[in-house]
Amino acid sequence: MCVLVLFNSADRLSCKDIQQATAIPLPDLKRCLWSLACVPDMNVLCKNPMNNDIAEDDVFCVNDNFTSNLFQVKIDTAAAEEESEQQEIRQKVEEARKYQIDAAIIRVMKAQRVLNLNSLVTEVAKQLQPRVLPDPAVIKKRIESLIEREYLEDNRNQYQYIA
Repeated sequence: MCVLVLFNSADRLSCKDIQQATAIPLPDLKRCLWSLACVPDMNVLCKNPMNNDIAEDDVFCVNDNFTSNLFQVKIDTAAAEEESEQQEIRQKVEEARKYQIDAAIIRVMKAQRVLNLNSLVTEVAKQLQPRVLPDPAVIKKRIESLIEREYLEDNRNQYQYIA
């Protein structure tokens, strides 16, 4: 919205001018300008040169030919996160979940002392259900990790808590 307000005082603005006036980070500003100038049938702004890439020296002006039957026009912005950012977020979430799963396994094993694999996985899933529903394979990996760190002992599919 603040980008459009700038056009009240100027007819033409470059991407660099808009960035200086708004102090919006360049990647976010490029997404915003792309959604205002490059989306078919929703070109509120005209872009020169007309292509799908936004460069710092591109010039924007208000599209006088833009019309809409709606009282309010909703303009969707481009996807904010790239694939690498999404993978990084997933990794951080999985790392945090590891500790939650480990803690749930230890709580169950402290209370029960000895359990078979299926019972342990079921009990851990019940404990974690309000927060997260982990995949049973992930729970099994975390059990193996606890066995390696000598918190649990495997006796023919009977797991025993080691105090």
